[in-house]
Amino acid sequence: MTQRTFLRPAGPLNTGANGEARPGPLVPSGTVPAPELVVMAAGLGSRFGGLKQLEPVGPSGEALLDYAVFDAVRAGVERVIFVIRREMEREFHENRGRRYTRNAEVVYAFQVLEDLPGGTTVPSGRTKPWGTAHAVYAARAAVRAPFVVINADDFYGPEGFALLAGFLAEGRQGPPERYAMVAYRLRNTLSLHGSVARGVCETDAAGFLVAIREYERIESGVGGPVHRGNDGERHAFAGDELVSMNLWGFRPGLMAHLEERFRAFLDDRGREPSAEFYLPAAVGGMIADGLATVRVFETEWPWFGLTHREDVTDVKRRLLALVEQGVYPARLWG
Repeated sequence: MTQRTFLRPAGPLNTGANGEARPGPLVPSGTVPAPELVVMAAGLGSRFGGLKQLEPVGPSGEALLDYAVFDAVRAGVERVIFVIRREMEREFHENRGRRYTRNAEVVYAFQVLEDLPGGTTVPSGRTKPWGTAHAVYAARAAVRAPFVVINADDFYGPEGFALLAGFLAEGRQGPPERYAMVAYRLRNTLSLHGSVARGVCETDAAGFLVAIREYERIESGVGGPVHRGNDGERHAFAGDELVSMNLWGFRPGLMAHLEERFRAFLDDRGREPSAEFYLPAAVGGMIADGLATVRVFETEWPWFGLTHREDVTDVKRRLLALVEQGVYPARLWG
């Protein structure tokens, strides 16, 4: 069996008075501001059947979000911005947000349909959220420093946060804008219980992102992952393809670009009731226009998340194994 070497944060796990683990930062303070964390947590979880962001899956009742924030703080993050629906704020803070306040500043931003560029309005009949790029755009007033973006309901592992924190600490600015993302192997991101949507990355010889192609339905096959299209199309993957799981490293200059591209999206597709302003498409457009470069960091860490209700059992098993291996304490925040 091939031996894998993982970059594992080595920062101290300080123990609080109640026995909870309190992560110490990995990145020393300097002239570059500490990175912030923007968490996209406004999703409805329609396929999952509830607020999967709050589902207890860790050995002490932790949600996947707890592990992500824990790893981000270990990587040097001092400020966490949660993008949520306004009606979620009280429940979200009581169940999750307040537990992080001893280790990081916690801020809330709200993703609402009416949050549009000046001079634009919500098209008649529109009820669907605007998408992941709009979720990041919703945090524009709260962002003060270079920042990492994640989904609230995914497990990323510690390596990705450490890689992005190191990249953002370089402090070098554009133009073009200098961003980064962490890409996972496709085989490490599949569900045992149904198909998943994945963005397969194309990179150049220097390791920079060229484009991301979205596949709506990928599932495990006998010879490897398989995409089955609605028109009967079948595409087999090797399994080692790099995919985006929305683990990005950005700088505040992104927000002005998102506003410009969101305005163009509204002009072009705003009246389509289900059209969404996706983050990979927005960044891909910036790359194509020469406005940004995206360094792609590869990781062999497995990704896992809660796409289907049946994923809960498997996620609990995998987290327990990581605790037993010493990657995480049995109790994160108390």
